[in-house]
Formats: sequence, C-alpha cells, structure tokens
Amino acid sequence: MTKQQQLDLITKSIIDDKVCLELASTATNLVFGDGDPDAEVVFIGEAPGKNEDEQGKPFVGAAGKFLNEMLEMIKLNRSQVYITNIVKYRPPGNRDPFPEEKQVFMPYLTSQLNVINPLLIVTLGRHSLNCFLPELQISSCHGQPKKYKGRVYLPLFHPAAALYNGGLRQILIDDFAKIPTIIKIIKEENSIKSKKKG
Repeated sequence: MTKQQQLDLITKSIIDDKVCLELASTATNLVFGDGDPDAEVVFIGEAPGKNEDEQGKPFVGAAGKFLNEMLEMIKLNRSQVYITNIVKYRPPGNRDPFPEEKQVFMPYLTSQLNVINPLLIVTLGRHSLNCFLPELQISSCHGQPKKYKGRVYLPLFHPAAALYNGGLRQILIDDFAKIPTIIKIIKEENSIKSKKKG
C-alpha cells in the first residue's frame, strides 16, 4: 500500500468514526492535508479557515499565499512539502479550536505523521505548538528546533499572525530561512547514527 493510500484510509476513518460531528455539520469540506506523502517537512497549522473549508485544502487564503512565498524563498514549493492542520474541520466563524476538538483529532494527526515520517515538523502558531510541546511559549522558542519523542519540531509563528502584526513578519521570514540548514543537520545526524549501527 502506498503512503497516499494509507493517508486516504485515515481520511476515511475520520468520516467513518464520525469525529467532531458538530464541526462536520457546519463545515463544507473535511480538510485533511495537501502535498507530498514522502515530504521531508510537514507544516501543521491549527484548523481550516473559510477559504480552506471551501476548497478542501489547507492554507489557501492570504496566510497560505504568504506561506507559499516563504517556501519559494527557501527554494521549495507546496508539491515538495506536506501541509495539514490539527483540526480537520473549520470551526464556525473562524473561532479558535476548543481543546477537546484538538484532542479528538490528535490520534489521526499522529497516524498521518507516522505514515509521512518527515525529518522535520514545523508547527505554525501556538495551538499547533502546544499540542506537541505544551510547556513551551511560542514567543520564546520560535525558530529553535526541539527534539521530542524521536522527532524534530520547529516552532514558528502562524503566517496569519505575521500578516496582522507587521513586526512578526520579518521574524517569521528569518525563522523560516533556517529550515534548509536544520534539515541538513538532521540528515547528517541520521547518517552518523546509521553508520554507528552498521
């Protein structure tokens, strides 16, 4: 079974398991994820917004456009990475996802990440960060890679926050620019580990 087929099964299980029926009833689409199932980098936001709900794809509004621009800056495009959210249905009125909504979607996100098995997980915004590393504050740890349970996380400000707060824009761009170096370091570390095993 290919990785995409495995991801399709997780999508189906969200529907079959009737996850967050209240959210599903007000949403147009389930927004599962978009990009390369073999991606080295996975970006995780909090929940779909209006444009994402309408198109069934994550990060397609203004924040998505900014994300695309930053990907171009590091010589990547959407087809080379994987983009998803913790919560897969749009919360009504673009409100923040409730803790219980994030909690119920986490096992599906974990399965998603286990299939893709990226080198780096980039959390976008505090909701995404705190689902994985609840003790950290985005304001003090942004742009600093963190190792947790065998994975490497890079906390970044959410692109939407940078659009509303001009001061965050350059910080996010500078943090984003670190991604290629971080991936290179992870690859080098993995190479040393595999040589030691060999």
